[in-house]
Amino acid sequence: MPKVKMARKSTTIDMTAMCDVAFLLLTFFMLATKFKPEEPVTVVTPSSINTKLLPDSDVIMFTVDTKGRIFFSMDGQPKRKKMIEDLNSQFKLGLDQKAMNNFIVGASVGTEIKNLKAYLDMKAEERKASGLETGIPSDSANNELSTWVNYARTAQGGNPRLQYCIKADNGTPYPKIKEIMQTFKDLKIQKLNLVTSLESIPPGTAAALANAGTAPAKKSE
Repeated sequence: MPKVKMARKSTTIDMTAMCDVAFLLLTFFMLATKFKPEEPVTVVTPSSINTKLLPDSDVIMFTVDTKGRIFFSMDGQPKRKKMIEDLNSQFKLGLDQKAMNNFIVGASVGTEIKNLKAYLDMKAEERKASGLETGIPSDSANNELSTWVNYARTAQGGNPRLQYCIKADNGTPYPKIKEIMQTFKDLKIQKLNLVTSLESIPPGTAAALANAGTAPAKKSE
C-alpha cells in the first residue's frame, strides 16, 4: 500500500497584528501619561538605617526646607478636589475652576490661606518669584498647619491606611520640627513617619549583628 504524504504547512507567523497592537499601546501611554509636577523645594533628608519604604498612596506629606518653610502635598485627585472645595467654601476664597484645578493636579502648596487664591492663579514657575511661597504658618499665633491637617484628614474620609509623613531637610532648624510635632500632638495624631535617606548599617553595632543573625544572647538574671 503506498504511503500518504502529508502536505507541508508554513511555520511563518504573521506578526503584523501584534505590531499594530504594540504601537497602539505605546501611543496610548505616551498621550495619556502625565508626569509628576515639579516640587517647589528640594530637600536633603537626614540618613538612617531604617529600610521601611515610603508608600505610593494614602499619604499626607509635609515637606520642610532649610528655611523652615512648610509645604503640603497629598495624593489622589478626588481627595484633593474635596479638600480645595471645602477650603474654598469655609474661607470664602473665591476660587474659580481653573484655580481649583491647579490645586487638584498640582504638587506641593506652601503659602498662607489668605494668599491661596493669588498663589493658585499663578503658574508653578511664577510662584517662586512672587514672594508668596512663605510656607504654611505653624507658630502658636497663626497655626494654619493644623487647619491643613484637619481638612486633609476630612478629605480622606476616614481612610484606615492613611499615613502622615514629615520630609524635613537635614538643615531644618529644630524649633520648626518641634512646632510641627507639637501640632500633631495637639491633634491627637501620635503615629508619624519621618522621611530619611538609607545608609549602610555600621559594622559591629547591635543592628548589624541582628541583621546578620548573630546577635548576642541575653544574659539570664
